[in-house]
Amino acid sequence: MNQHPNEFRTSLLEENDGPGHNPSSNPTMGEIIATRFSRRALLKGSLAVSAIAATVSPIALITADNARAGAAASAFDFNEVEAGIDENHHVAEGYDADVLLRWGDPLFPDSPEFDPKNQTAEAQARQFGYNNDYVGFIPIDGSPSHGLLVVNHEYTNEHLMFPGIVTVTEGKITIADADRKRVDIEMAAHGGTIVEIRKADGKWQVVRDGKLNRRITAATEMELSGPVAGHDRVKTNADPAGTKVIGTINNCAGGVTPWGTYIMAEENFHGYFMGDLPEGHAEAANYKRLGIPEGVYAWGKFYDRYDLSKEPNEPNRFGWIVEVDVSDPNSVPKKRTALGRFKHEGAESIVAKDGRVVFYLGDDERFDYVYKFVTAGAFNPSDRAANLDLLDEGTLYVARFSDDGSIGWLPLVQGEGPLTAENGFASQADVLIETRRAADLVGATKMDRPEDVQPNAVNGKVYVMLTNNTKRADDQVDAANPRAKNAFGHIIEIAEDGGDFAATKGKWEVLLKCGDPSVAEVGATFSTGTSPNGWFGMPDNCAVDSAGRLWVSTDGNSPKATGRTDGLWAVDTEGEARATSKLFYRVPVGAELCGPLFTPDDETAFVAVQHPGDGGEDWEKFGRPSYYEDLSTRWPDFKDDMPVRPAVVAITKKGGGKIAL
Repeated sequence: MNQHPNEFRTSLLEENDGPGHNPSSNPTMGEIIATRFSRRALLKGSLAVSAIAATVSPIALITADNARAGAAASAFDFNEVEAGIDENHHVAEGYDADVLLRWGDPLFPDSPEFDPKNQTAEAQARQFGYNNDYVGFIPIDGSPSHGLLVVNHEYTNEHLMFPGIVTVTEGKITIADADRKRVDIEMAAHGGTIVEIRKADGKWQVVRDGKLNRRITAATEMELSGPVAGHDRVKTNADPAGTKVIGTINNCAGGVTPWGTYIMAEENFHGYFMGDLPEGHAEAANYKRLGIPEGVYAWGKFYDRYDLSKEPNEPNRFGWIVEVDVSDPNSVPKKRTALGRFKHEGAESIVAKDGRVVFYLGDDERFDYVYKFVTAGAFNPSDRAANLDLLDEGTLYVARFSDDGSIGWLPLVQGEGPLTAENGFASQADVLIETRRAADLVGATKMDRPEDVQPNAVNGKVYVMLTNNTKRADDQVDAANPRAKNAFGHIIEIAEDGGDFAATKGKWEVLLKCGDPSVAEVGATFSTGTSPNGWFGMPDNCAVDSAGRLWVSTDGNSPKATGRTDGLWAVDTEGEARATSKLFYRVPVGAELCGPLFTPDDETAFVAVQHPGDGGEDWEKFGRPSYYEDLSTRWPDFKDDMPVRPAVVAITKKGGGKIAL
């Protein structure tokens, strides 16, 4: 466990900057995009910065001739923030950015106050968890100013959490091995938070005595439901029935269903397992496809379920979508296996024309896939209870993007096409446990790290965030594949046939190729109306507000990569201003921005600031790795208004009103 913190947590569990585990010969998204753009001329010019030069292949220099002029009026009205790097967070002029919740904040009347030097698992289980990612809002009695905030806690950064565990020698950090007490605190800091909040006098407040307040952790009992429940491949020594799972981990983005339940998406679960499978074990190939075991966490030293040599089936019980009924703080969360098992980024949903509910899903790894799930039953808006098990039956599809701009959704159904017993799929449970292999066999399109996939109820489109793929080798590049070593990512827009989100066909196009548009070789396609502050790289999460406007948050902008921190950008998708982007909010150095989430009246944007201060050695002012004591010394007021602890921030307009209007 004595690893540099960036390697220890960020690279392995968040950036997914590994070699990828997809051995199929399916075409990559880059190859398909290249086919569509292959007739465009190459641009000339020199690279502006050496960091970009290291990520761009000469053959990949395509024109940005589809960049829009951006002269027409934008749908967003605010004065843009200046891009840059410092230890603070910044929001557009005329707005307040208030820290609502930080790691360790009390959630219940009996919660202890946060004491970073005297942490316990018992205290953490009654406090706001670490590294907040997805943020959702469920109104109480339909109010846009009173509701439940639901927040995922994705993973933990030991070096930023625990005083006294770091040794720095010649600029290199060494982290002391974890003991059981520290592991228990980490487990309690994972999971999710459900907490009542209320807006009073224009400011949001936590209601600590809210009767629905709840913490969900890596020790919370959960139920496996759907086709995989009870299957032999999910039975363990501790759970011979194969229906009860302890905990949920690495919950990245998520969603809120039309019936008001909270969705948690298990993403990089591979990093929590250690040990060796028994020789010749049947799950070896399945686990290899997912990178199991990674052994980043030490939990398996103290809990058998994370040690493959003791519980070889346990990893099959993770990598699912989890649904939580927030109306009952004692409800048992359910892992909904019908939605497939992979590294789930999120699960945003929308009601289709016939009343069925469609969930869009990204598998966040290089060369993996975009999915959607369509429920078998229809949503009943007048009977909430009738919807509570909708996610146990339906069809899971994976996307094939064709070079003519069409998209086909391929069903992953046992017995159809190659998904047969002869290929190892004896039941639908096998298809779902090995969703990636099933998608490989049906010929899905390899993507550049699919993250948030967001349907837009206003314009009928779907937006796919593709963060990057620096592992696409130069020998894959030709006239048909223009972006080898894709460092900056892109955004795809899907239009389903007939505007029906349940359709199995549609059209697609690239909304944006990200990166610095002033560096011609990058080939970014922001409109010419985008200012030097408005461009970004590495799109990650996104939101569509009630007006149908797209907001994009990022993960990976840094002093070395782009010369700016991550933030929240407003992106026009309609008219002549299409592909114009403006910076609305930016985070402290070392942080990434997650969320974002708008209240139904568009008067508040909630955003989640993860791991602020991490990677300080990339910033000239720091010039060395960051760790707990370093941050608390350099930023002594970190307990106050700056989000130096992971935090949820509420952004509102001074004096009230809708955001960016």
